[in-house]
Amino acid sequence: MPIDPDTKNWTWVLERACPDCGFDSSAVDYDDIPELIRADVERWEAVLQRDDVAVRPDDSTWSALEYAAHVRDAHRMFRTRLTLVLTEDDPEFANWDQDATALADNYNAQDPATVASELGDAARALADDFAAVPPENRHRTGRRSDGSNFSVESLAAYYIHDPIHHLWDVRGR
Repeated sequence: MPIDPDTKNWTWVLERACPDCGFDSSAVDYDDIPELIRADVERWEAVLQRDDVAVRPDDSTWSALEYAAHVRDAHRMFRTRLTLVLTEDDPEFANWDQDATALADNYNAQDPATVASELGDAARALADDFAAVPPENRHRTGRRSDGSNFSVESLAAYYIHDPIHHLWDVRGR
């Protein structure tokens, strides 16, 4: 069954700690983000080994497998966005409907081991890409179609909340 789409504008995570997961993107140093990404890989691998990984806790919440597939795709999407920011002048990011992607790609039927491998590869590639951006290029910008503007630094801070928050979403289940 489809999940109600998340239509929130999460850019507020750049200004204050998340009241749910407690992560504070505004307090994270850019140079720490690649290691935060890498550290999450092992946590996601553990989640994807659970016997109940494809079980939804209720009718309105993704399973841990669906969250992991989303995080994998978020790593890929933000790598694309980072590349655009570094190679074009103030590019507009393509819209991404995460809920439509989850349905179209049938996240909950994907193989957990494959998702774990792909998530790890995508995370490490993005971590390496963020780590490789020299300080003088971190001011480069891009924007979403809704008008939200991001520098490389704010894009990284905005992004890192997502995998950390979704680990909180799947905690203890």
